[in-house]
Amino acid sequence: MKKVLFIITGLGLVLTPLYTKAHVKWFTEVAAQKESIENILSPLFMVLSLLAAIVLASLTLIIPRTAEWPFIRKWDDFLSGFRKYSRYLLKYGTALTLIIQIINGTLFAPEILVDTTLMTILVWITIGLLLIPNHIFTKLGAGILLGLFVYVSIQHGIFDMLDYGFYLAIIGVLLVGKTRLETVGFPFLYLGTGLSLCWVAVEKWVYPTMSLDIVASHNVPTFGFDPAAFIVMAAFVEFVVGYLLVVGILNRVLGFVVTVIFIMTTMLFGTTEVIGHFMIHIVLIIFIIEGVSFYNPPIKMHKTRTDQFIFVFLNFIFVLSTFVLIYYRFA
Repeated sequence: MKKVLFIITGLGLVLTPLYTKAHVKWFTEVAAQKESIENILSPLFMVLSLLAAIVLASLTLIIPRTAEWPFIRKWDDFLSGFRKYSRYLLKYGTALTLIIQIINGTLFAPEILVDTTLMTILVWITIGLLLIPNHIFTKLGAGILLGLFVYVSIQHGIFDMLDYGFYLAIIGVLLVGKTRLETVGFPFLYLGTGLSLCWVAVEKWVYPTMSLDIVASHNVPTFGFDPAAFIVMAAFVEFVVGYLLVVGILNRVLGFVVTVIFIMTTMLFGTTEVIGHFMIHIVLIIFIIEGVSFYNPPIKMHKTRTDQFIFVFLNFIFVLSTFVLIYYRFA
């Protein structure tokens, strides 16, 4: 085992670039300019908030019916057969993500540079530990990765690292494997990933100038909408996906659609998108495989469809308002 770790670390040090160009933001160099709260809470924002709440609440009525369709049931049965590989997919997917990042001189995100030799060594040791098919080594690797996340959070600020909070959920799943807490691992992954997506979405509302620059410089298709309106709508899509994960409505069909959308953005933005969102792709694939059968989501507290409809509608408005106000206050 020591030889394996030594070889992986040695190769990693050779392959890791000595200098990497820093990225303040992933796709734009435009300085962040906070939008006023009056402009954020525009009529379009209000209308989309109510529309999203109604659509999400309606899913509580629609999804149970579609789940009974024969081809949906066959698809569910087929994907359920792959659940035994989910933890391996997360473990080795995390290792592959770290390899992609460290070769590009970054960690967790394209703008977070690995600027010390010690960090480089620790990342490659983590990769080596995760590649060893033993849960003890997996826990050791997850422990080192947690230490790296804490260190980076101290360097870059906890507020900025909330964008990548899903890594904490991933680390949590890896740490509780083969323990009495194993069953809470994937629900925690759902929660952590969902909250991260919601948090990142709010950035597009609070700092719209950066998103506008991305649309213009990368020729992002807006499908006939005004770029400013398109950004507001795109942020709602991302926020809704995160909310679906948290409340447990994101079933396999919706998960597949979201995964396709993420793949399309990768084709649009290229290498930077791959480095930044590769781990998200892995997590979404796991969601497609797992479904929500093991997850006792908050929506299950309410037994009738009417109660679930009202809960999702009101809860979405509350969660949306809370995220916007907290982000705006500390941004």
